[in-house]
Amino acid sequence: MTNPPENYTIAFYNIENLFDVENDPNTHDDDFLPSAPKGWTRKRYQKKLLKLGTVISKIGEETEEVGPVLVGLAEVENSKVVSDLVRSKHLIDEGYSYIHYDSPDERGIDVALIYKSDLFKVENSETFTVYFENELAKQDYTRDILLVQGKLNGEAVNIIVNHWSSRREGIKETEFKRIAAAKVVNSIIETLKKEDYNSKVIVMGDFNDNPNCNSIALMEKESDLYNPFKTVWSRDKGSLNHDFQWNQFDQILFSTNFFDANNSKLAFHKADVFNSKFLTQYQGKYKGQPFRTYVGKKYKGGYSDHFPIYIQFKPS
Repeated sequence: MTNPPENYTIAFYNIENLFDVENDPNTHDDDFLPSAPKGWTRKRYQKKLLKLGTVISKIGEETEEVGPVLVGLAEVENSKVVSDLVRSKHLIDEGYSYIHYDSPDERGIDVALIYKSDLFKVENSETFTVYFENELAKQDYTRDILLVQGKLNGEAVNIIVNHWSSRREGIKETEFKRIAAAKVVNSIIETLKKEDYNSKVIVMGDFNDNPNCNSIALMEKESDLYNPFKTVWSRDKGSLNHDFQWNQFDQILFSTNFFDANNSKLAFHKADVFNSKFLTQYQGKYKGQPFRTYVGKKYKGGYSDHFPIYIQFKPS
């Protein structure tokens, strides 16, 4: 049994298209094959695993010498890539287990949760589909929402991992999809509260919306959540950069009952973007932005187009 850490670090990381090199006939993974214009090879795959493992092992390292107790992941292709990640060089000794379900997303990317099984005891996990229709009135498929329930420091917590629909076809044109996802999260939390009114909930994800957007406000208000990333995000700081503007699409919110010192074994300590210099582009006009694996079809050999984010709780 590992000694309890001084802080429990809980992180989320969109790891930018972690695909294996095998062809899956059921998904649109053709961009990530050795024969594709991107030239996604086993060597590049192994290099990315190594790089991601380095990052995850260092999140929150200012206060801890070990990796986070929980990490939500976005853009994983399947269970195999998650398994390969937790067994990669820099994570193998951290003792991570993982939860992953295949979702109906057309690109074949899912969310997952990796966790330290000696510190977080999983009791249940399930997924929820976000339903909406395209312009042809047919179901449009996106990533499922993952719920993992367990005990952290003896405290029952519910972790909800998200990767909401992108803004590719326009912010306003796609907003209804993210509102639909927010409503699913609210319904999950409503069910949890019916079972136990004092349920403690942590909602994490790449929401493809910023902290000031309607979808996030809807969750905060209806599910009584606190969003520390409202104050982390600034003109000079975010988790991804588009057209030289910082966005904070990656966020971790949690139920306000964590602030009840008499009824919580976990006390909120801090929230931040993990944007250490080694994760950034060193020079040129994109200096300081996330060092990506690809820009279009051009291989750059970086980490991800997103920085990881994290929150910390102190055991109380």
